[in-house]
Amino acid sequence: QVQLVESGGGLVQAGGSLRLSCAASGLTFRSAAMGWFRQAPGKEREFVAAITWSGGRTYYADSVKGRFTISRDNSKNTVNLQMNSLKPEDTAVYYCADHRHTYYSGSLFDLANMRYWGKGTLVTVSS
Repeated sequence: QVQLVESGGGLVQAGGSLRLSCAASGLTFRSAAMGWFRQAPGKEREFVAAITWSGGRTYYADSVKGRFTISRDNSKNTVNLQMNSLKPEDTAVYYCADHRHTYYSGSLFDLANMRYWGKGTLVTVSS
């Protein structure tokens, strides 16, 4: 049974930092491309960042580029999202998901291409 469990969310002031982690089990993590998505109240879930199975390529939404960094640790089966210079508009529930294709090295990390999802972790940025 595949499980993706996010952690690290919380309340932070604007300009602060948080580090999210997603622990994966039940899948061959080293061959899985992973992504982070978020959903703000009343809005649709949107792409935030992704990393290919090898870790060789990363992708970011324009809204977080230069502030967020995605990384993976295959020895711990985790994918992390370092979030700096947080803004109130970053407030959302953050989800991790794996890509439906193993060994994926492309750039298509839309919702339709993601397979399993975690339950999310809430990030609240106060102004």
